[in-house]
Amino acid sequence: MPQPPAYGPIVFTDEVDRRVLARAGKAGRLRRLAPGVYTSLTTEEPSEVVRRHLWRIVAHEIPAAVIADRSARDGGLAADERLYVIAPRTRPLELPGVRVVPRSGPGAVSGDMALPGGLYIAGEARTLLDNLARTRLDRTGRSRTLSRDEVETWLDALCAARGASGLNKLRDQARELAPTLGRDSEFDLLERLIGAALNTRDDVRLTSSALASRASGRPVDGPRLAAFARLAKALADTTPQVIPALPEDEPRRRLLPFYEAYFSNFIEGTEFTLDEAAEIVFDHKLPDERPEDAHDILGTFRIADDPAEMRTVPRGGDELIHLLQTRHAILMDARPDANPGRWKEKANRAGSTQFVDPRLVEGTLSEGFDLGASLASPFARAIFLMFLVSEVHPFTDGNGRIARLMMNAELVAAAEVRIIIPTVYRLNYLSALQAATHTGNDQALIAALSFARRWTARLDFSTRSSAEADLSATNALRDARDAEAVGIRLTLP
Repeated sequence: MPQPPAYGPIVFTDEVDRRVLARAGKAGRLRRLAPGVYTSLTTEEPSEVVRRHLWRIVAHEIPAAVIADRSARDGGLAADERLYVIAPRTRPLELPGVRVVPRSGPGAVSGDMALPGGLYIAGEARTLLDNLARTRLDRTGRSRTLSRDEVETWLDALCAARGASGLNKLRDQARELAPTLGRDSEFDLLERLIGAALNTRDDVRLTSSALASRASGRPVDGPRLAAFARLAKALADTTPQVIPALPEDEPRRRLLPFYEAYFSNFIEGTEFTLDEAAEIVFDHKLPDERPEDAHDILGTFRIADDPAEMRTVPRGGDELIHLLQTRHAILMDARPDANPGRWKEKANRAGSTQFVDPRLVEGTLSEGFDLGASLASPFARAIFLMFLVSEVHPFTDGNGRIARLMMNAELVAAAEVRIIIPTVYRLNYLSALQAATHTGNDQALIAALSFARRWTARLDFSTRSSAEADLSATNALRDARDAEAVGIRLTLP
């Protein structure tokens, strides 16, 4: 008995006899995706099959189509269940999970990139021009083009990545294409937007904060601002957590600034024993072999132990910038190589995290601060400010310590309990930061800092004996990696 034919994942009716396809469909060996389009992957979700083989299907059903408009900006993906193309076809191609929407217009032009199967994707210059055209929303409220704000944000990112020469090259390409595409008015707008990005023109009204900041001389890191806005929303939606620093508990907090300075430096690799740190802070005995490390602890302590300094919080972006530079100058006073009080001059990173470009530091700090300015809870403001400074990483060194000092200043100013990150909790804290940075898991960061604050609130910092008894009892002094290996965790007193 002859075996049934083997089919590839996508089968078209012009490749196989229709009667054979019909029998295969009835036997369950094929599934119809659209008129004339079948798949042999019958156990998979049709929408997943379509997305995986979308370009092949489109290339067959709409030959020589140009992926354009917002779909070109999305890299040819069917974002929001739509793929926009330029082709002679007049009706959409309906597929499971994807609607391919054609429009009339010139076919492939200079700068468009050829894709497998005879498709094309519009080049950047063409995509910018097409997305500046005015279009109407469809019946579902979708637009085939980017919004003006999205185009400006894209231009800001291009300027940050490629500089003036890159934008000028794009402008020249767009100038050549505009007559062919019928986009002369769109080119005029694009030229003015590029001029604003390069600070050579001011005759256009900007709608995006990113490009407006660049035009004003303070460019920003757009993706970081989006992360700050996301965190601000998460914090605003979180029930306020209030742990007051009651006046009657003040004796219990007498040595808290010392332990704050000690642990904040230990996290960054400045490791002393508690006895050594106490001699540095209280007796001013600086070890001959590590004077700079000792000054790091002293600088952190000077800020953390100054009630007036710790009650000073920024009320705007400019005040934030001033406070950061002032406090960093104190913290890094003994490290001239760290440029105390001055922004970094080279990009910095930690592991897989690339921090904000030096050219974008001031703008991102200022715009970022505004995104969290409406937060009412001191705990929420503290977390937001710590994350803001940590993500920007504005200095060559000392960023983590400054971020935590700014966090605790928000709490001190509101008469609430500070947050200390003890040695054993280091990995929890850093993992929560990375989760917020890389996966948008803001709740992990909120939960980690909430637990650390509850732990801090319960310790007795009135004397070294009482504090270190509590530190020992809660595993706070254990090495984080050693503790992780044997399942030891920070516990509440």
